[in-house]
Amino acid sequence: MKPGSLLISLWCLSATGLVAAQVPRQSLGDPFVQVTSAIAACPMPSPSLYTPDEARAQSHYRAERGTDCYLSGRCRLSNAYAYDTDIISRVQKYIRQDPRFANTSLWIEGQRRWVTLMGCVSTAQQQAALESAVRMVDDVENVVSVLTIVAPAAK
Repeated sequence: MKPGSLLISLWCLSATGLVAAQVPRQSLGDPFVQVTSAIAACPMPSPSLYTPDEARAQSHYRAERGTDCYLSGRCRLSNAYAYDTDIISRVQKYIRQDPRFANTSLWIEGQRRWVTLMGCVSTAQQQAALESAVRMVDDVENVVSVLTIVAPAAK
């Protein structure tokens, strides 16, 4: 084989789609919703995405981790991931009804009873209050904060 012909062959295969790029594109069904939208300059975060190989590895890990939660007595449902849709729905409702969080732009994602808070808040105190409030929602095991503090726009 001539030098460079392997590269040409790989390029031809990828151009025809026979070599699939491992581009993150699968969400594994984790609930991801926007809750508030008061800060216009807040960039929309991306939900957790996985390549096909990562998704396969995650499916094994998720089955094992989800079942361990039940077998250890920490979960009443047979899999920790079975809570996520309900938890995210209740967290969304709770945040929207609390006037302390009306001037935020928030997205939330659920994975195995963990709630990830993403987006923008106005102050560090508001961030702390939000994290504390979400921890109080029934069945939430942990809260992960990926929030940015953005000063309110001057009027």
